[in-house]
Amino acid sequence: MKILLVGSGGREHALAWKLAQSPSCETLYCAPGNPGIESVATCVKIDAEDVEGLTAFAVANKIDLVVVGPEGPLVAGLASSIAAAGIPVFGPSTMAAQLEGSKAFMKDLCAKYGIPTAAYGRFTDFEKAAAFIETRTPPIVVKTDGLAAGKGVLICMTHKEAREAAQGMLSGQSFGKSGTEIIIEQFLDGEELSYFALADGKTVLPFGSAQDHKRAFDGDKGPNTGGMGAYSPAHMMNAELEDKILARIITPTVEAMAREGAPFTGVLFAGIMVVKGEPLLIEFNARFGDPECQTLMMRLQSDLVEILNAGARGHLAEIKDQVRWAPDIALCVVMAANGYPGTYVKNTPIQNLDEAAKARDAIIFHAGTARNEKGEIMSTGGRVLGITARGKTVEDARKGAYATADMIEWPEGFYRRDIGARAL
Repeated sequence: MKILLVGSGGREHALAWKLAQSPSCETLYCAPGNPGIESVATCVKIDAEDVEGLTAFAVANKIDLVVVGPEGPLVAGLASSIAAAGIPVFGPSTMAAQLEGSKAFMKDLCAKYGIPTAAYGRFTDFEKAAAFIETRTPPIVVKTDGLAAGKGVLICMTHKEAREAAQGMLSGQSFGKSGTEIIIEQFLDGEELSYFALADGKTVLPFGSAQDHKRAFDGDKGPNTGGMGAYSPAHMMNAELEDKILARIITPTVEAMAREGAPFTGVLFAGIMVVKGEPLLIEFNARFGDPECQTLMMRLQSDLVEILNAGARGHLAEIKDQVRWAPDIALCVVMAANGYPGTYVKNTPIQNLDEAAKARDAIIFHAGTARNEKGEIMSTGGRVLGITARGKTVEDARKGAYATADMIEWPEGFYRRDIGARAL
């Protein structure tokens, strides 16, 4: 098969690494890719959100399967465009991608179909939002409606903080157009986990759990980020909890989307808050998480091409019982540029990567990297590397990941030292 993977982050490097292992993967392209992905795929200089350019490339190169990594291209309509060209694509249509592209759409769907989530209100007018805030008991959660790179959620400890957050979003100062409509919701006090399922419009394939670490610094301190590390499976996951998540949240959502005329094909990534043993939906994403994807790919023992191709063609039911996972724990430590998630340093050299990769049974997934004229690896993004290791226990996986991270020479970067601590 000829496969086109879209994206350039750590999630896409992990997907490329796994796709390339499949015997049925004859040619793997990645657009635009990154220096880590270059080792397993041919990188093509087409932007991930260039819907027209990517569709034309897929047609011209007789691509057999397109896999879309990030949310931006999905919301922009890439999967719909590829499907219209007659090419199987793993990723939701423009309408179905609204599950992530619009929190208001997602919350209204939950309300309509009885899917358990936090009580909420949605607003475009600040005065109405401020009046609603006064009726709530802090902490109060204020969210942008649209995409905000994982940062559009503020947990406010006072009414004043919540009003300021709402005003910043609605004025466009905080998140631009993403915040022209906001969601204000009840704070759920529990423990968070990420749950993944694949769907082909009708069949649901459970695809594992992980726990992400969103805050920038150790001890869950500092600002929210796109994710500073993750491990899989989540320590509180068991068969009973998984059954509840599937029966109350995942399956009803797939059925609801079909009824709404927007059948969902792709990854359904549910952010779940477990409150007194009961799962409540925080939000949906329409793609794999980053860095959760890195841990899932390390644990997956089955052929990823076979799985995603079945999903794209509506055949998940045929392979549903054949997916196998390593019993191990996988853990990912994200190395980020100093200053992230605020203004961060760029174009700084990262050294000793090859030696670090050889020293331990860990994979260094690239995210925000590029090569300079001399061929050296340079940092270009906020989250730059994802060092991922497997082990029999969380502690074993932690040792492997941190031993590798400690060998990487990058003074302008930082990483948390407590990834997986909640599981210990």
